[in-house]
Parts: sequence; structure tokens; C-alpha cells
Amino acid sequence: METQVRVLPDVDDVRVIVCAGEFDFDTVGPLRTATDQAVVDPGLRRIVVDVAQLTFADSSVLNQLMRLLRTGRLVVAGPLPPQLVRLLDITGVGSVITVANGVEAARSL
Repeated sequence: METQVRVLPDVDDVRVIVCAGEFDFDTVGPLRTATDQAVVDPGLRRIVVDVAQLTFADSSVLNQLMRLLRTGRLVVAGPLPPQLVRLLDITGVGSVITVANGVEAARSL
């Protein structure tokens, strides 16, 4: 699957960034751009990263999630792919990230 990042229209001050495919150091650029734009937007109360279609993620993705986590506005929408679950468990980040089952559930938090 080709790496894709889509930013959905903001609804109720919530931005959704949809990730699909494999993300690593060489392909994380579009995700970085989308998260950079979200971080500097003071009008957003929530930033949702939809990872349900993610097939691979390395520390580059983890760094982007941690950056969003520090804003206090991150919710990850799943279901989480098994590979991402392992990455979050190994690093301990899974215990501090809010995960919702789907985008609509994430929007409502």
C-alpha cells in the first residue's frame, strides 16, 4: 500500500489526520507536515491521528505522536494495527496515549 496522509476538514475544532500505508524515516514527511500545521493551529481543541490503515510505523511516527502528545490535544483513532501496538508497548508510550475505537469516538472525546 502506498503511503498516504489525508487531512479531513476540521469539525468542531477537531482535526483528523488519516495515515495509510508504511511510514518510516523516508516516508514520514507528509505526516510531519500535517502534524506541524496542526500543532501551530491554536483553534484546534483536539488532533486525531487515524492509524487504522497503517501497515508499518517506525520511530519517525512515534516522534510525531509524542510531539502531538505534548500539546495535550492528541487522540489516536484505531483500531491499532498489531505492529503499532508492539511499538507503543516496547517504548512505553502506549500507556500515555489516548486511543479511541474509530474517528467518531475520537472526535467526541
